[in-house]
Amino acid sequence: MLFRAVRIINVSIAVLVVLLAAAVYWFAVRPLPKTSGEISAPIAAPASVKRDARGIPHIQASSWQDAIFLQGFVTAQDRLWQMDVLRRFGGGELAEVFGAQALKEDEQARRMRMRAIAEADIGRLRPEDRALFVEYARGVNYFIDSHRGDYPLEFSLPGHKYDPAPWTVADSMLVGLVMFRNLTDSAAADFDKGRLLQSCAAPDKFRLLFPQVQGGYVKPGSNAWAVSGAHAVDGKPMAANDPHLEYGIPGTWHLVQLKAPGLDVSGAALPGVPGVITGHNRQIAWGVTNLQSDVLDLYIEQIDERTGRYLYQGKPAQAQLDRQLIGVKDAKPVQVDTWVTRHGPILFHQDGKAYSMRWSAADGFGFPFFDIDRAQNWQQFRAALSLFWGPAQNFIYADKSGNIGYQAAGRVPIRRDFDSDVPLDGASGRFEWDGYIPFEQLPSEYNPPGGIVATANQDPFPPGYPYHVGGSYADPYRVNQIRALLEAKPKLTVSDMLAIQKDVYSAYDLFLAKQAVAAAQKIGTGSELVRSAIPVLRKWKGQMEKDQAAPMITELLSNTMRESLASLVLEPPRKRQEHSALLPRLLIIETLLRSRPAGWVQNNDWDAWVLQKLTAALQDGRRRQGTPIASWHWGRILQWKLAHPVGKQLPFVDRFFDIGPVAMSGSGTTVKQTTATLGPSERMVVDFGDLDSSVQNLVAGESGAVASPHYKDQWPAYYVGKSFPMEFDHVDAKEVLHVKPLK
Repeated sequence: MLFRAVRIINVSIAVLVVLLAAAVYWFAVRPLPKTSGEISAPIAAPASVKRDARGIPHIQASSWQDAIFLQGFVTAQDRLWQMDVLRRFGGGELAEVFGAQALKEDEQARRMRMRAIAEADIGRLRPEDRALFVEYARGVNYFIDSHRGDYPLEFSLPGHKYDPAPWTVADSMLVGLVMFRNLTDSAAADFDKGRLLQSCAAPDKFRLLFPQVQGGYVKPGSNAWAVSGAHAVDGKPMAANDPHLEYGIPGTWHLVQLKAPGLDVSGAALPGVPGVITGHNRQIAWGVTNLQSDVLDLYIEQIDERTGRYLYQGKPAQAQLDRQLIGVKDAKPVQVDTWVTRHGPILFHQDGKAYSMRWSAADGFGFPFFDIDRAQNWQQFRAALSLFWGPAQNFIYADKSGNIGYQAAGRVPIRRDFDSDVPLDGASGRFEWDGYIPFEQLPSEYNPPGGIVATANQDPFPPGYPYHVGGSYADPYRVNQIRALLEAKPKLTVSDMLAIQKDVYSAYDLFLAKQAVAAAQKIGTGSELVRSAIPVLRKWKGQMEKDQAAPMITELLSNTMRESLASLVLEPPRKRQEHSALLPRLLIIETLLRSRPAGWVQNNDWDAWVLQKLTAALQDGRRRQGTPIASWHWGRILQWKLAHPVGKQLPFVDRFFDIGPVAMSGSGTTVKQTTATLGPSERMVVDFGDLDSSVQNLVAGESGAVASPHYKDQWPAYYVGKSFPMEFDHVDAKEVLHVKPLK
């Protein structure tokens, strides 16, 4: 009897394993795209797609039209579900698939009128650019149409099963707008700063802590630089780029090479958008960082929500009603009514006030990247950039002829004598934009004497600049370190450039450590907790390594100092926690500690204040990691978990979708800018001495399919700061897909 029971259990387990294996095969493995052999497609002439060891497609076609068609096709092969989610996020259509839990995101997208902006952008396309987007959409749709019933796993998950709709040009516009929004949406920062100013007890101190050039919010940023041949071992220019964005899986970028008559470009593309965004062709290379100029303003409107009548310059005006219905899975549609004023849509209501949004994205559009992909020199490169609307970016440049350059590009509003970092009075008419700064007056450099151009989101506008420009520019810690490392060696290699991208030295954190040590030497260490921390800080060299204790101490100290100083400007009995998202920028903390002005800390004793905050920080650290302090690890606080948006919700199998949690090195002030939410989204180094010696890698992998060998095959190298050849002239093809025209 027992033997029979055991046999039944074993058979049941075996059957379950077989069923599970069959399910995995059917839903995950079977839909994997065909990447070798032969297919037919609606193209003009035979073409091929070579996949290298990391699954990166190298497309060769007889025309740019066929190349872009195939880019749409192969991107859909690798990232169709991600593309679909991006367009749904942009258009406010997530709830149709994910239910009421996504309703908040959809409502915000509808209020921002993302779909309306995307539709308007189609009308702003030049005919040649429209043709580009049409070819890309054709390629995506050919994959959708030819793979009915064989879509990626995410389209078949329980509770989320659906078929993707045809891809449109507007969908590509939406994907671009999602990036625009991610890089420029300052609405929450403006609102929080305005509320904090209202409860301010000391306006002068407030403006010192929170100047118009904003800080405190961790913003997506990047590093990009180029060096002339005088700085390179092989005597040829090099360019490097590592965009810092919110991490995730699948990642932000899709690597690709496009080769056709008049087109030979390789680099990082945005899934859903044609062409290459950052990369190189045979003659030029380029990279980008976010300019971080303020292109979104909030206005407090005097509006009657019942009628849409509002006040402007003492006269009544009529807002337009935008009524939209949001589909919700397993529920009734939700109606969203938005009044649209002369400034833009009413974005939200708070404390009895209505806040509208003016956003540069709603005013125009220009797509320069396909022209950049084919540009052959600095003049053609800048001509392409002159069309760029946004999000405003810093572009670095290098070319085979030995030139390097820098160009700010994108539309930056002209504001006449007013700051834009808090909500503005919409009724007065005194805070209107006066057009945009002309492209020719944006910062630019070409072959600077030092042979280096570098951008790390710092303010590029020089003193005396003729326009009043604000924004969330980064403190100069990263760019200063980049320049120092580039100048430290007489001749640089690709490996040297990659080493700079993964550098984790923080001048700011080392400064805090020295301040704490100096204060302890001057007035005594006080508690045993402080006495045990001082030796750790004294011997530290400023490296924000995950297995060290000092970075944890300095970061906790920094947070404590910023909270304490921010609380000084609040009117009692308001609580600091109400504004915890907004903290002084780090350069302000350093400036105060260097100048030590009177009237800020008790008895004007800054040393005592530093030790007081150090004690509080150490107590916080002890609660987190116990004692001794020397055993603390920064990486236990700074951790990443790359969680698949849907896979993370599936018990038992989520680990196949996700990466982490893993300890990370770096900080917000290191060249390898790493925080709890963002980090390098890809790394690229281009060497014009030998383009095939260039390197590039993603965070996780090229494919978004969890069963693909290229889903997260790049992660081990990314984690330790290694990279892979950016194959260009010599592609080591592991798979080749031959594409023939349909008969």
